Amino acid sequence: MLAAPQSTISNIAVDGPPTFARRSPAEPGHHNPAVRRRQVTKFRYLSVASSMAETQPSPAQAIDFLTLLHNLKKTKRTGWIRKGVTGPESVADHMYRMGLMAFISSSNSVDSNRCIKLAIVHDVAEAIVGDIAPSDNVTKEVKNQLETEAMHKIRDMLGTDSAAGQEIEALWQEYEDGKSPEALMVKDFDKLEMILQAQEYEAEQDIDLQDFFDSTKGRFTTPLGQSWAKEIVKRRADKQDVAHAKTNHGSSKIAAQT
Repeated sequence: MLAAPQSTISNIAVDGPPTFARRSPAEPGHHNPAVRRRQVTKFRYLSVASSMAETQPSPAQAIDFLTLLHNLKKTKRTGWIRKGVTGPESVADHMYRMGLMAFISSSNSVDSNRCIKLAIVHDVAEAIVGDIAPSDNVTKEVKNQLETEAMHKIRDMLGTDSAAGQEIEALWQEYEDGKSPEALMVKDFDKLEMILQAQEYEAEQDIDLQDFFDSTKGRFTTPLGQSWAKEIVKRRADKQDVAHAKTNHGSSKIAAQT
């Protein structure tokens, strides 16, 4: 979680959750451990979702929430600011590409639609507390407390009896817990989006963002995350080789002329 800490605590303060069909024992995949884990996760989620009231947010509650999300569009990611990146991305930019990562990914071990939801919700608390980075010297416990309180505000903003508010809070907590296959996948997307953006800033602005690659090296936990990270790192190395070759060629020409 990269964006300038902007404390924007606000007084301002979707249809119902998806349902999942049970797989009969005769259907393919019933004895596949990965499929079975995914079913258990879905059924647990269904149990929570079924207890949610089907009330939708009122028009006023919905617009209050959507207005709050504007903070995500104007909050720049802290890590890029501190590295001197020009025109750094916003928190909303970051989550949008993560959502598309989840959309185009495919895996038998996760529910891609659920990954999309997790991706677009995982940083939503930052609309209230800002992007708290490790360099802010805020402990994990304090950061979690601040974000948990923010999620309570967001849930209440949408209505304590609304399915949307409860689902958003539950999705955020699932991501924070980092135990479900979908949460683990989206945590990999979080790191992947960061190093992909770092590579792009390096190419566009001729700056060194090695720290972001160092901080994520060896921390991808899913096969898909590991393969995508390998591709990003390879492309970065290829671009660096080309840049070095051009620099060396230019230096040789200057030396020859003198």
